[in-house]
Amino acid sequence: MRDSDGHSRREFLRGAVAAGLAGPSLVAADASAAPTVAARALPQVTIAGVTIPRMIVGCNPIGGWSHLSRYMTMAMTEYFTLESTVSFLRECEGKGLNVWITYWDDKPRKVLKALWEQGSKLRPYFLGTLENNGTLSKDVLEYRPIWHVHHGNSTDTLFRAGKQEQVHDFVKKVHDVLGIPAGISAHNPDCIKYAEDKGWEADFYQCCLFYVTRPHEEIRAKLGAAPLGEPFLDADRDAMLKVIGQVRKPCLAFKILGAQRLCETDYAVEEAFAYALTRIKRTDAIIVGMWPRFKDEVSENLGYLLKYGRVS
Repeated sequence: MRDSDGHSRREFLRGAVAAGLAGPSLVAADASAAPTVAARALPQVTIAGVTIPRMIVGCNPIGGWSHLSRYMTMAMTEYFTLESTVSFLRECEGKGLNVWITYWDDKPRKVLKALWEQGSKLRPYFLGTLENNGTLSKDVLEYRPIWHVHHGNSTDTLFRAGKQEQVHDFVKKVHDVLGIPAGISAHNPDCIKYAEDKGWEADFYQCCLFYVTRPHEEIRAKLGAAPLGEPFLDADRDAMLKVIGQVRKPCLAFKILGAQRLCETDYAVEEAFAYALTRIKRTDAIIVGMWPRFKDEVSENLGYLLKYGRVS
């Protein structure tokens, strides 16, 4: 079986083993042989005292952040109505994915209330920042978050402005005011390294595999030119994966599919899952946004999780 680039799946698997990506699971010949979701329990990890599936449901397609174009954004938001979002998350939960990262807004709050009215036990957590006056609202507690995480875009911006202590203050206030675990999300691996080196009290890190917030002037200074739109550079993935492997605390790797840039073929999707899952620590997990408009992405991604993400 070959993809559109002329690569056979056997060649991919053989190359993966040669690169030292993983053990016997990568040698299992073909994607069609991937275990079904019902066959075995999903791999689990424990982060900040909470045991979760090793794949968390992302929120970017639900919120309409396609990272591609306004038309893709419009298509995603048109698809993910309140009703279809509830249905999608019920499907995820029914297949074992019972943790959802989401943004703090009216839509996800309505979704959660509708889910719980239907008996769902979905466990959310939110991205957030401090208020302008430096305080932290307790409103989030009404929605039973397992954690609270500083938003990655804001983390990168504050670090760039020399205001990184505001991120540290968020972590401390989540602990002191909300009484729940706190995480730091970032796209710039230097932010994660800084927090780790300084011994900040974050319980875990949320790490984007692509430094999409890198200023264009920085890229232009290095390359003499800058991309149109967000920068998705192949070397960024290895840079963040290296940091994930170095820090002691657990990490949640996100944008493992490059915001659809690694989804051109089924082969490319599988390769991206294998690349991430076999390089992060055994204590780490991934976050994956899904948009099942054209195929059953939930089952497909769970198959790759079972194939490459086992920790025992």
